[in-house]
Amino acid sequence: MAKVATIVPDVTGLDKQFDYVIPPELAARVDVGTIVRVELHGRRIGGWVASISDGPSDGRPLESLKPIAKVTGHGPAPDLFALAAWASVRWAARRLRPFLVTASPGRAVIALPASRRTGMRPAPVSPATRGLLAAGGGVLRLAPRVDVMPAILAAVALGPTLVVVPEHSTAQLTAIRLRRAGLSVAVVPDDWAVAAGGVDVVVGTRSAAWAPCPDLAAAVVIDEHDEALQEERSPTWHARDVVVERCRRAAVPFVLISPAPTLVAVEQYAGAHGVVHPPPARERAGWPAVFVVDRTDEDPWKRSLVTSPLIERLRDPDLTVVCVSNITGRARVLACRSCRSLVRCEVCDAAVGLADDGQLVCRRCAATRPPVCQECGAGRFANLRPGVTRLREELEAAAARPVVAVTGADAAAPPASGIYVGTEAVLHRVRSADVVAFLEFDSEMLAPRFRASEQALALIVRAGRIAPEVLIQTFVPDHDVLAAARAGDPARILAAERCQRELLGLPPFGAMAVVSGSGSAELVGALRGVEVGGDGADRYLLRAPDWTSLGTALNAADRPSGARLRVAVDPPRL
Repeated sequence: MAKVATIVPDVTGLDKQFDYVIPPELAARVDVGTIVRVELHGRRIGGWVASISDGPSDGRPLESLKPIAKVTGHGPAPDLFALAAWASVRWAARRLRPFLVTASPGRAVIALPASRRTGMRPAPVSPATRGLLAAGGGVLRLAPRVDVMPAILAAVALGPTLVVVPEHSTAQLTAIRLRRAGLSVAVVPDDWAVAAGGVDVVVGTRSAAWAPCPDLAAAVVIDEHDEALQEERSPTWHARDVVVERCRRAAVPFVLISPAPTLVAVEQYAGAHGVVHPPPARERAGWPAVFVVDRTDEDPWKRSLVTSPLIERLRDPDLTVVCVSNITGRARVLACRSCRSLVRCEVCDAAVGLADDGQLVCRRCAATRPPVCQECGAGRFANLRPGVTRLREELEAAAARPVVAVTGADAAAPPASGIYVGTEAVLHRVRSADVVAFLEFDSEMLAPRFRASEQALALIVRAGRIAPEVLIQTFVPDHDVLAAARAGDPARILAAERCQRELLGLPPFGAMAVVSGSGSAELVGALRGVEVGGDGADRYLLRAPDWTSLGTALNAADRPSGARLRVAVDPPRL
């Protein structure tokens, strides 16, 4: 008797599943996870086999079902369907498709290659990681300049290992090192078929959390603190949480490695033994030297981001200096030097900036006008927050040597130079330097985001991997972030963070989401058991006691027809 396959259609916006008959000639090639082609409403579409049964799920006669038209190839392993069902609630996705797309190969895989596992156990391995894995897994804190390879090899000693990293370049470098150690490695998504056939290590960026890894024995997430591990598009799933849940279901250990573990990782995944880390002196040796420039005594109307300690380093021809400021253009905040009033937009009253052509431009409404103070008519302004373009000019004048500006909009690799200036994108484009200088760090530490301290410390971690010295210019030299970085002890910021978030019900002590777009008002109006806040401008902040309650409520609420909604669960920049 022919079997029936329940198909998850590969169609955006469709959250139903359909039954199809498995033709006898295709039966040997169809299993749970197989990617197939079927006919739906008169057209051929792709889909995944979610389950196989003896009859239709709704009791219809077998003869009423259409047959599977074609087998495309191999797809996600059966256990990933249950993981996708969990994720669809955790991140309020309502459907499996987004996760199955991530878990599938980029092109059809007709046959899997033979297993390439070597069974090798290379050394050296990290004793701390080995003990953590033996205890069931947890969080390992390693300084920014400490090699994580011994920790990875400790996991490999248990068997097939999944390694998730934030960046593609890190995945490639990790794979090269593992291969040199004699291990077989698949870098996903390109080596999806090789990974599904069986290797010692599967490595990749956040999508690797869904990659095939038969007989998974352990998993490692590198730089758990990095925002690149979270999907930017909706559903905003996080590779860390997917990996931990996948390991829990498979009953295998995991290790989350970071120089500065997030409070979520510490509270939810560290376990009873807490965060494992080296002795304080050894851990501090793995952090960069942090030099803090205290600017609290400077005249507020004569502030320049080019301070004396910075000039000293800029003028040393033997030093490569990377200067970081997350402000592009020439100037974003101006004040009149004559009357000292903030220069504002005449249309919407927002602060205006100075464009490259010398005109004043409003970032909110895009209104432009000549560079004239609206209060007194003067034309000279104090540049309170100069952008990258203006900073490059100032730095060149101070250093008496060329400066290369780097922003996130640049596609090409920056040319060789002794001095670079740019947004935080420069930290991803320049591979090594002698000094990284944060010219205006207060906007990061004091940002109106509840994760601001963690994110500011993550920038210092990134800088410490590029250069042995990090210079930070600030008006709050006693901030907890700076104290933690100087001491090489990121745990210093967690006590205050824990107290504040627990009091306010912020993650990990509560669940939050942002709903925006047309139809959002109707959606939040249908929610039950969820706190709703917002400004009424099609953007609402939701809060619930836990992620399951939040996701269940969002998935159960009716969504208006034709609505263009974005549901961001636990967005990183909230």
